[in-house]
Amino acid sequence: MNPQLAAAALDQLFRHARSHNGFLDEPVSDATLRELYDLMKWGPTAANGCPLRIVFIRSAAAKEKLKPALLPGNVDKMMSAPVTALLGRDLAFYEHLPRLFPHADAKSWFLGNAPLIEESSRLNAALQAGYLILAARSLGLDCGPMSGFNPAAADAAFFADTRIRSFMLVTLGKGDPAKLFPRSPRFDFAEVCRVV
Repeated sequence: MNPQLAAAALDQLFRHARSHNGFLDEPVSDATLRELYDLMKWGPTAANGCPLRIVFIRSAAAKEKLKPALLPGNVDKMMSAPVTALLGRDLAFYEHLPRLFPHADAKSWFLGNAPLIEESSRLNAALQAGYLILAARSLGLDCGPMSGFNPAAADAAFFADTRIRSFMLVTLGKGDPAKLFPRSPRFDFAEVCRVV
């Protein structure tokens, strides 16, 4: 068995981590973004499908391109962030299964099965989004995940003529503690869990 992480690491990943609404003017390097990806890519997905696709939006021009897709309440959050990760799910992810899952003919499971492609891409890309957030936190970055945007507009701007569909934005950087909301409560174990 692996040893349990130290309390400080668990605090950084979970207990003290927050969803940030504003960011300080501190850059996030390309090297950090590569390290972030190289951590999150190891999280498990069904048949190692890895459907997540990411556009790291950092330049002023790219931010302006994304801005019309945002709900008004999310514009300042995105514009103040050093980087915003636009997360999409590749509906042609199964084309890569011969390489990513060579143990079986997994590609054949998906051919012509649009409901399975939809379900698998949605579930597994969402899993990878969670891994991205935890990887970012482990590298000392703060995150602001949000779904308050128009995916079709984001797709037209960043994923045109592809089979990638956006589903989430995650702002990344050093969060501004002055812009945090009070922490919202969570359910207790007994309210949502059973051991049978």
